[in-house]
Amino acid sequence: MIKKTIFAALIAVTACAAVLPLAQAQVSVNINIGAPPPPRAEPLPPPRHGYVWAPGFWDWDGHRHVWREGHWLRERPGYVYAAPVWHQGPRGWELQRGGWRGGPPPGRGPRHHDRDDDRGPGGGPGHGPGCPPGHARKGEC
Repeated sequence: MIKKTIFAALIAVTACAAVLPLAQAQVSVNINIGAPPPPRAEPLPPPRHGYVWAPGFWDWDGHRHVWREGHWLRERPGYVYAAPVWHQGPRGWELQRGGWRGGPPPGRGPRHHDRDDDRGPGGGPGHGPGCPPGHARKGEC
């Protein structure tokens, strides 16, 4: 009697194990970002020796488009600054972040940070006229 009970329980467990993989669900989530608003008209400041003007652009903060104002970046010899640009691709609108392109071969030339911009005397984040209060913590200065 015990052997029959164990055998029946073994068959029941095997049958359940064979059915369980069939009862799986798959979830897919797609987030489509709408087209960015048209660029804002921003006055181009006069040239500044040793600096490059990075124009403002519409950024995506995870919920909505947010305007990032233009700012000065310290010039990097051998590099060219490329402004951020929105492109409509196969997965919707995508932001190409831009930044510094080119430069000296690895191991040659001075080393700089990508966001080495006008911080004024004293250096640190949030200092000088180029960084409004609160923007340094967000990595905007």
